[in-house]
Amino acid sequence: MTTELKLTVFQLATREDGIAVVTIDLLGESQNTLKAEFIHEANALLDRLEQDANVQGVVFISGKPGSFIAGADIHMLKACRTAAEATELSKTGQRFFDRLENFKVPVVAAIDGACLGGGLELALACHGRICTDNPKTALGLPEVMLGVLPGSGGTQRLPRLIGIPTALDLMLTGKHLNARKAQRLGLVDDVAPATILLQAALDLVKKLQHNRAATRKTGSLFSVKGLTRLALEDNPLGRRVLFQKAREQVLGKTRGNYPAPLRIIDCVEAGAGQGFKQGLEAEAVGFGELAVTPQARQLMNLYFATTAMKKDTGVADASVQPRPVRKIGVLGAGLMGAGIAYVTTNKARVPVRLKDKEPAGLNRGLATIDRLVQKRVQRRSITPFEAGQERHRVTPTLDFSGFHNVDLVIEAVFEDLKLKHQMIADVEANCPPTTIFATNTSSIPIVQIAEAARRPENVIGMHYFSPVEKMPLLEIIATPKTAPEVIATTVELGRKQGKTVIVVQDGAGFYVNRILAPYMNEAGYLLAEGVAVDTIDQALVQFGFPVGPFTLLDEVGIDVGSKVGPILYDAFGERMKPAGVVDQLLADGRLGRKGKKGFYLYEGVKKGEKRVDKTVYGVLGVSGDKTLDPKEIVERCVLMMLNEAARCWDEGLIRGPRDGDIGAVFGIGFPPFLGGPFRYADSLGIAELLAKLEQYRQRLGERFAPAEILLRMTKEKRTFHTD
Repeated sequence: MTTELKLTVFQLATREDGIAVVTIDLLGESQNTLKAEFIHEANALLDRLEQDANVQGVVFISGKPGSFIAGADIHMLKACRTAAEATELSKTGQRFFDRLENFKVPVVAAIDGACLGGGLELALACHGRICTDNPKTALGLPEVMLGVLPGSGGTQRLPRLIGIPTALDLMLTGKHLNARKAQRLGLVDDVAPATILLQAALDLVKKLQHNRAATRKTGSLFSVKGLTRLALEDNPLGRRVLFQKAREQVLGKTRGNYPAPLRIIDCVEAGAGQGFKQGLEAEAVGFGELAVTPQARQLMNLYFATTAMKKDTGVADASVQPRPVRKIGVLGAGLMGAGIAYVTTNKARVPVRLKDKEPAGLNRGLATIDRLVQKRVQRRSITPFEAGQERHRVTPTLDFSGFHNVDLVIEAVFEDLKLKHQMIADVEANCPPTTIFATNTSSIPIVQIAEAARRPENVIGMHYFSPVEKMPLLEIIATPKTAPEVIATTVELGRKQGKTVIVVQDGAGFYVNRILAPYMNEAGYLLAEGVAVDTIDQALVQFGFPVGPFTLLDEVGIDVGSKVGPILYDAFGERMKPAGVVDQLLADGRLGRKGKKGFYLYEGVKKGEKRVDKTVYGVLGVSGDKTLDPKEIVERCVLMMLNEAARCWDEGLIRGPRDGDIGAVFGIGFPPFLGGPFRYADSLGIAELLAKLEQYRQRLGERFAPAEILLRMTKEKRTFHTD
């Protein structure tokens, strides 16, 4: 090195061969993020490089192993109070990246770890990109998940690099690409081990010095990619069809509740039809307008809440540390047990001893795990060698051999208290005294299960949701006797398994099922009044839920859904009295999808088609043709959920509105753009919520009686959230 210049965020070192290495390192932070105050330093850096006639190339690399740039600082975005402020923020980023793209010598991004949002936009503005094969390496533009769009040229550069259809797919879903997939799509030029990343980037700079034309490859006209561009992207008629289809798909999925995806399509279309400059203008305006929408604000609130929870141990005492978990046991190899074993080996990379009482059960469990692993091999997410490593982390057994050194056991057996008591006795007899016993029960209070334990301080609930590999939430349920370090240990394991974790106190239905039950029950009352199954489902899907209540019940299993209702009725009385719909359907032999007989038809229908089984109405003795305003359908179901969530907070079942919002969004699909039940209650106004509940109470009975906390909050003019 011949010269060196140290700045606040960027460190510049110019090599003897004229290649300047710029190291990005945000001091005091675990990850690099882009902040508004950096722009002056970034422009000063480019000024310096432009003025240096000896500079022959530039490499941007992170000073943080496993993290390139994780995106823009969301606090910077939330601080924008007007669309004009956010638009100017976007244009500032665009101008800097334009300078980078038009730089006099080749610029290469050397990527290791997260390269997301503004980080990927920086990389796209470079003339070449190289990334590591580190499992942490992920490239994507996830801004849509925050209700906004890529605002620093991403909507223009990404389609030009990898094609419009693929770019739209990435931007509209917010999904991330691993290194190999990014290379196959042409997003990066090469993949290298982290140990030689800098050298590989330097080599790419030298290659680009000889052939600047190679920095924007479009592919052969006669390749599949080339023909796609010719037929769709370079043809005005083809482009119109492409964008029309994209809008139809977005509206089908979002029901118009999320404006960001449609604005992304608008920006890409503007750039494709009117040119790069016009595309950037549309992007900046769209970014500004989206940033101040209610949807974006609530999605940002969720982002901050989940980020804060990643640092939360689940206990108030900061000195409590989780125990190490080097091996776990799973009791029961059914769908839940196999799913738990899979996320443990796949995400947490912890060995699992999987036990079942029958060889056939074990074989089914192992086959489930193998199928999930093989899917990722087929998608080229992992290599066959890596798949083999995952499979070998799960070892099967019919007895308790191999349990002598497990740190934690998760039981996923049938919902039978006597059986769970036997599991505790077996674990305490065959495992070390420090072994944690976690039950995956969804309905039995943990304190009842812990009654059989000699060491109740080691007993805790870990309530997973089905299917485990897809559902993001994990409810940790503590009893008054559960040791704090046991709570912290299960919280940490849950995070390693890829879960969003909330800690709740023990009680009937815990939190998620408790607030879901009155919502589902009210849908049952509506059906019993004669409102059609699909009318109710469609109203709630249009409101923002991923599926309607009857579709959900069919998917979960009507028999499974029937188990929680009586428990909650016993615990909370008349307001939780079941509508009776489920019992009548069970008596008719209807189990839902798994039995090919439920609220909907599963035989004699085309794939993707959804039709109500109209014989349901005869079983229930109702017409199914009652007309009701969709707004009332939504209000009756959702207000019941909000009311019960408020009670949970008032009783101390959840630690705060933040946890209540996260549990509802990630556990039952409460519309994210509304922020969760507590954020939504605040946006409605507590007094308005109280008034609506009182109106329905007068019409429909005491199940709508407002929670006491709502009366107090209205009187004191308080809200659940104070920010």
